[in-house]
Amino acid sequence: MKVGFVQFEPVFGEKERNIQRMLSLLDVGAGEEADLLVLPELCSTGYRFMSEEEVRSLSEEIPNGRTTETLIRFAEEAGLYIVAGICERSSDRYFNSAVLVGPEGFVAKYRKAHLFDEEKLWFTRGDTPFQVHSIAKAKVGMMICFDWFFPEVIRILALKGAQIVCHPSNLVLPYCQSALLGAAIQNRVFIITANRIGFERGLRFTGMSQIVDPAMRVLAKGERDKEEVRVVEVDPQFSDSKKVTERNNLWADRRVDLYTPLLKI
Repeated sequence: MKVGFVQFEPVFGEKERNIQRMLSLLDVGAGEEADLLVLPELCSTGYRFMSEEEVRSLSEEIPNGRTTETLIRFAEEAGLYIVAGICERSSDRYFNSAVLVGPEGFVAKYRKAHLFDEEKLWFTRGDTPFQVHSIAKAKVGMMICFDWFFPEVIRILALKGAQIVCHPSNLVLPYCQSALLGAAIQNRVFIITANRIGFERGLRFTGMSQIVDPAMRVLAKGERDKEEVRVVEVDPQFSDSKKVTERNNLWADRRVDLYTPLLKI
């Protein structure tokens, strides 16, 4: 299976321009015969909203919005799967969401559970469960940016059978790329982090999108300030073995009898 990330620089508020740029970069990934491509968080709108009017005017319904419908058409024509971050409108609420689309059309959406800083001013906390979806060649889950800071997210996805965790991001803190090496081996999963680059309304994004395997190996890594598409070949079944040593199994050795304080504190 070939998987990849699309790292680029959206321009805030210029949705049509951003969509066209996304399509041109997705073309590059499709040309490398990718089966799964991951785009950044809020990739068609830009990230730093400063008013409710901006959120309202740039948001869209899922799956009946401009960005999702465009990605569905591309996925159908190219025969691949895409995960992308979208500013979602649902009635009078707004969510920082991600969609999974493929050759069969719309597959799923996920709403960001853990909002970061000013996101709390504009978005509602996500209400979707952490779900795993079977695509053509793998089982995949989604999380968005700051969700990585909460180890429960990847653990739940891994326990539900995820082989690949797709991670659309707009990272500004310097920790994630290193920390996810540990998360990959602690859960024995592939993690595809698609980050954005550039400077927007006072925020500098870190770039360095990456693909990490269950043995902590960085299979591909982007630069700090360059638009790029990276595609690598992986074996999703590598995630299925939770064996650590001859006597240790990641799941069998869990002491769930001692973990109940997690639900109470």
